[in-house]
Amino acid sequence: MNIGIDQIGLYSPHYYVDLAELATARGVDPNKFIIGIGQSQQAVPPSSEDVVTMSADAAQDFIHEINTSKIGLLIVGTETGIDASKSAAVIAQRLLELPETIRTYEIKQACYGGTAALMTARDYVAAHPDKTALIFAADIARYGLEDGGEVTQGAGAVAMLISANPRLMTVEDDSQFISRDIMDFWRPVYTDLALAKGKYSTEQYIQFFQDVWRNYTQATGRSLSDFAAINFHLPYTKMGMKALRTVLPEADVATQGRLTDNYALATIYSRQIGNIYTGSLYLGLLSLLEHSTDLQAGDRLGMFSYGSGAVGEFFSGVLQPGYADQLHAAAHQQLLANRSKLSVADYERVFLNKVPYAADDYVSDTSMQTGKFRLTGVQNQERQYTIK
Repeated sequence: MNIGIDQIGLYSPHYYVDLAELATARGVDPNKFIIGIGQSQQAVPPSSEDVVTMSADAAQDFIHEINTSKIGLLIVGTETGIDASKSAAVIAQRLLELPETIRTYEIKQACYGGTAALMTARDYVAAHPDKTALIFAADIARYGLEDGGEVTQGAGAVAMLISANPRLMTVEDDSQFISRDIMDFWRPVYTDLALAKGKYSTEQYIQFFQDVWRNYTQATGRSLSDFAAINFHLPYTKMGMKALRTVLPEADVATQGRLTDNYALATIYSRQIGNIYTGSLYLGLLSLLEHSTDLQAGDRLGMFSYGSGAVGEFFSGVLQPGYADQLHAAAHQQLLANRSKLSVADYERVFLNKVPYAADDYVSDTSMQTGKFRLTGVQNQERQYTIK
């Protein structure tokens, strides 16, 4: 049975900060951000948006075109949880006005959560081929103002419908994965700011890729030449290339050129949006599909997922006939083109205005533009949402 991604949607906030301007404000050479890190812009979420609203907005690309009565599972993969008990998934279910006969929950494992949701959904559809699964990979990456990780912040959500006989891309049953208990990145329960050992985390990312790639080639007999492209989790756009370069010498010149060219296409959206943690791998996939003119049905795409702490997984997908008809490239490119640029001072103001880690009531800044869904605030420690 073929199982995979039937539909895919994207949402990112209406506001962004220019990273050349941010670099200048921080006394840093802009080329360090633009060239060295590989980031040009960074999405900035207002206080009226969170992983719930962004997930529901990402689903707007296709939710009205599918049979929602077939959805049996809804998962949100995120490390930006809104509650230590209640999942973002059950709130998204209500906002999207989906049937109650759906199993809902949230998955957490750093940036690997989106892939964990995908693989869980694949197993669910394998057991229930007449059903579909709706999954979200949504996050707000925060390190802090004037922090070393500030340039790798961002916000957004990717929504995916998983089904039998998918129209976009199969998810092949060829995964290789590794889990190791390490401390390269974490976010304590008392703060929304991440802690990271940057150099160590980069080394672990590359090591995990090399290890799962070696296991994958041994298990499947495949090599780089079998892939039209390899997509990577992208905390910043230069990260995946560091890993890819460690295995490119295994390939012939033509394969090296193809993989390098397609890697560049996969980074376009990430360069504009920034790091969205659990959704970054799938943002890269979407960017590749919506910018390539050479991909075709039957092409095999490699997928490397990494979540600090740490889990790494490599698997492949095969593009399906007519896959391009399922994309929403024009809408996504318009979404990004129509955003409003914030000055560095306004970015800092928006960054600091957020739901507090406290029992106090809170009112969001509802003057700022959002998608269809909005977090209006917190009353009596209960989040309040509205639908436009």
